[in-house]
Amino acid sequence: MALFFYDGPISQGVAFEGLLSDGKKFADRLMSGFSDERTWPQLAHIATDGESYGHHHHYGEMALTYALNSIENGGVAKLINYGQFLELHPPDHWVEIFENTSWSCAHGTERWKSNCGCNSGGHADWNQEWRAPLRSALDWLRDTLAETFEKEAKSLLREPWAARNDFIDVVLNRANENLAMFLQKHATHELDASERVRALKLLELQRHAMLMYTSCGWFFDELSGLETVQVLRYAGRAIQLAREASGQDVEAAFCERLRNAKSNIPEYGDGEQIYKKWVAPAIITVDKVAGHYAVSSLFETYGEKTRIYCYTVERQAYDVETEGRVRLAIGRGLVRSEITTEEIVLSFAVLHLGDHNITGGVREFLDEQHFSELRTKLNDAFTKADTAAVIRILDEQFHRGTFSLSSLFRDEQRRIIGIILNDTVASVSGDFRKMYENQASLIRFLNSLAVPVPDTLRSVAAIALNSQLQQALEKPDIDVAGIRCLLRETRLNNVHLDATTLEFIMRHRLEIQATAFHDHPEDLDSLKRLHVLLDVAGRPAVSCGNVDRSEPCVPAPDDESQRR
Repeated sequence: MALFFYDGPISQGVAFEGLLSDGKKFADRLMSGFSDERTWPQLAHIATDGESYGHHHHYGEMALTYALNSIENGGVAKLINYGQFLELHPPDHWVEIFENTSWSCAHGTERWKSNCGCNSGGHADWNQEWRAPLRSALDWLRDTLAETFEKEAKSLLREPWAARNDFIDVVLNRANENLAMFLQKHATHELDASERVRALKLLELQRHAMLMYTSCGWFFDELSGLETVQVLRYAGRAIQLAREASGQDVEAAFCERLRNAKSNIPEYGDGEQIYKKWVAPAIITVDKVAGHYAVSSLFETYGEKTRIYCYTVERQAYDVETEGRVRLAIGRGLVRSEITTEEIVLSFAVLHLGDHNITGGVREFLDEQHFSELRTKLNDAFTKADTAAVIRILDEQFHRGTFSLSSLFRDEQRRIIGIILNDTVASVSGDFRKMYENQASLIRFLNSLAVPVPDTLRSVAAIALNSQLQQALEKPDIDVAGIRCLLRETRLNNVHLDATTLEFIMRHRLEIQATAFHDHPEDLDSLKRLHVLLDVAGRPAVSCGNVDRSEPCVPAPDDESQRR
């Protein structure tokens, strides 16, 4: 094994000492890792979290870019990767690794299995006694599932553990031909479809049994923390795969062991309660995928084949009936996992009553007759505007597989809620605009006399004018004169602008337009649009009720951030 020993002090400076606040300083510090007194080949390098560059330290990626460019363009050093350096300069020293040691725990590796005292320091009154029982529970689960894996996989895979080790090749490339090569090498015989699914589920079981030992699950202070919950989700997925591949259900026994892991937050109780609160509901099934597809199909147009994360849905039948704001969708589709290649045909129906009121159901497709009967019943009730009957039929036909807007995957859920809210917000904004127009002259008169404007009127003006500015900035063709009028109105009425939202909209528009011009520099219309946006970005704005001509509408970077 070839080892590269990174520069600890410089790495510490990047992570904790603000070194990324200045690109030039960063470059100089990197160069300080070299010494003219050394006669051997030198490599200056650091080891840091990727999150440092932009997440933990805003604009850190700009400091990194500046530093690397200045070093390379200045000719003071050559940028190189480890592979090239190793080829040019093979190791000439032997070292022995100290076993059971880590950079982030003074007690060896105790941070990952005991209450050793190492934590993030944010809660002095908390303890990490939960680490040992969590580790014990996961060790038990690992060993139990290892036995299951060996027993179930031996009829499918020549050497199950060798196949587990080589499975990384499939994880990195799940193309059908690559999977076929893997199975040709490891399968005991040519597997049929159901055997292939079982083999892949068993291998995925082992992958998640390793993922559940992800380091950050123990690194922080609290059992209910995001990182530890993610570790439990890996465990939950392993349990789910064991149940599907072998019929063995170890969830109850695992949760019983989790009871010994106590949260520092009283209302979260212990590991079992945390598992049932955040892990069990997050487990994905094909029913959930079909439900997600059904609901989201009401808000976007899907083709014959749709990719939903690691699943593919092939539509076989789909109809939508609309009556005012109410919509009813009925369909069926083939749902296929791109991970395990498992396939199943499901039928679904979903009723949208407007706003967030959505209900529906999913069940396994039986045959064309049952599906046609379901469709006829629902359409007849819907045509008669008998909403109660539609809901009753949904409950009767899908009593075990009902869903709502809350059943959607998180990202898509937020997107659809955003679509629903857009109509509501637009309607409310229109109401506020009308109220503002009726009271605008009074608000301006009160401001001219330096008489405090009542909070109610001030809020109406702020909502109305900020909403109009946002809409103006989001239009495809920016109306500079219109924006100038709105900014003048905010100044006269001492309205506080929502600078965060306006800056986000403006920055997003600028990035898109700048990229468009970069890709097509010959397009003069693109240049004109970029010029208009830059003109708007530099318009003076009103902040906190005070006129400030030096404050741009969209905050511009200062000289220091430009250098970064």
